[in-house]
Amino acid sequence: MFRRGTTLRKIRYMTLVLCMAVSVLGAAPGAFAEEKAKSTGNTAAAVDLAPGARSAILMDAGTGTIIYEKNSHDKLPPASITKIMTMLLTVEALDEGRLQLTDKVRTSEYAASMGGSQIFLEPGEEMTVDEMLKGIAMASGNDASVAMAEKIAGSESAFVDMMNSKAEALGLKDTHFANCNGLPAANHYSSAHDIAVISRELLKHERIIKYTGSYQDYLRKDSAKPFWLVNTNKLVRFYTGADGLKTGYTSEAKFCLSATAARDGLRAVAVVLGEPNTKTRNSEVSGMFDYLFSQYKMHTIYKAGDTIGTLNIEKGVKKVLPITAKETYSVLLKKGITQEGIRNELVLPDSVKAPITADQTIGKLVVYQGTSVIKEYELKAGEAVPKAGWWKLFKRTTGSLFTVD
Repeated sequence: MFRRGTTLRKIRYMTLVLCMAVSVLGAAPGAFAEEKAKSTGNTAAAVDLAPGARSAILMDAGTGTIIYEKNSHDKLPPASITKIMTMLLTVEALDEGRLQLTDKVRTSEYAASMGGSQIFLEPGEEMTVDEMLKGIAMASGNDASVAMAEKIAGSESAFVDMMNSKAEALGLKDTHFANCNGLPAANHYSSAHDIAVISRELLKHERIIKYTGSYQDYLRKDSAKPFWLVNTNKLVRFYTGADGLKTGYTSEAKFCLSATAARDGLRAVAVVLGEPNTKTRNSEVSGMFDYLFSQYKMHTIYKAGDTIGTLNIEKGVKKVLPITAKETYSVLLKKGITQEGIRNELVLPDSVKAPITADQTIGKLVVYQGTSVIKEYELKAGEAVPKAGWWKLFKRTTGSLFTVD
C-alpha cells in the first residue's frame, strides 16, 4: 500500500507527463513541415505566389525543375491554352518536313463556323501555314486552329487523336482533349502541371517564339480587308524577357495563362488557371517570374558538344564510342548556394555489344549536391555502330595475340 502523499505526487507526475506528450504530438506536424521546407531549400513552398489562381505552377524550362506549385494536378478546363498542343503538333510537322510554312491551308465550312476568338476565316479562304500560326499564337483563332488541324490530320477528330497520343507519349496523367481550340466540351481537361510540360516541349522548337513573342502583326495586309493582330498575352510587351505562350478564357475556366520569359540564362514557364481577371492573372505570373529570376541561377555541367567520356563496344566496327553532350546539361541552384558541393558521375556499363543504333540509351549522367541526387540525364549514342564482320573480328582477335604490353 502506498501512503496518500506518495500516491498524490505520482498522480501529479503522470498528469504532467501526459500533458507534455499531448503538447509534443500536437506540435509535430508543424515541426515536420518546417524541417521539410529547410531540407528542400524551396522557400517558395511557404509563399503563395498565385493566391488568386485555382491552380498554378512555376517551372524552370531548362531543367524541368518545379519551383512552386499549387493544386498543380487538378483536372480543369484549359480554355485556349489547349492551342499549345495544337501549335506543338504543327511545329513538329514543320521540323519533320511534313509541312512547309508556305503551304496553303484551305478553310472548310466547319472551321469557318467556329465562334469565340477568331481571325474571321471564310469558307474556302486560303492562308499559308505561316499566317495560320500567327492567327493561332497571337489572336487565339479558333477557326485557324481547326483549319490547321484539318490540314495536318484530315479532320479535327483525327487531329485530336494525335493530341491525346502526344499527351500520352509525354507521360501526362491529367489531360484529355476533345477539340483543338479549347472551346467548352465534355471530357476536355488538363492541369497546370501538364500544361507546363507541353509548354516546355513546345519551347524546344525555337521557331515558335517568332509567333508567340510578337505583340502585333497583320493578316491579309495587302488585301482590301487587312486584319490587325494584337497578341492576347500582354506580358510580351510589358514584361522584360516575356515571349509567349498562350492565354485562355471561358466562363467556366476563367482567366488562364501559360507564359514564358527568358533572362540571365534562365527560361521560366509559369501556368495559372482559374484567375478572376486579366489584371490578377498578369500580375501573379509576373511575380512568379520575378521570384525565379531573383532567387535562382543556372550551373552548367556540360555544354552541348562537350566530350563526356567513352563507351567500350564489343564486336562493333568501332571498339570505342565517344560520348558527347547532345544538349547543355545544367542544374538549377538557389542563389547563395556554393557550387563546391556539386559533382557529377558518369554511369555506364563496362561494355555494350554491337550493333548500336543512333539515339540508343547507353547510360546516364547523375548530378549530386553533396550526397543527394539532384538531377539525372539520360545519355544516348550519338551515332550508329554496326556489328563488325567475321573477318574484321578475326583480325582483331589474332592481332591481340601478338600484342605485347
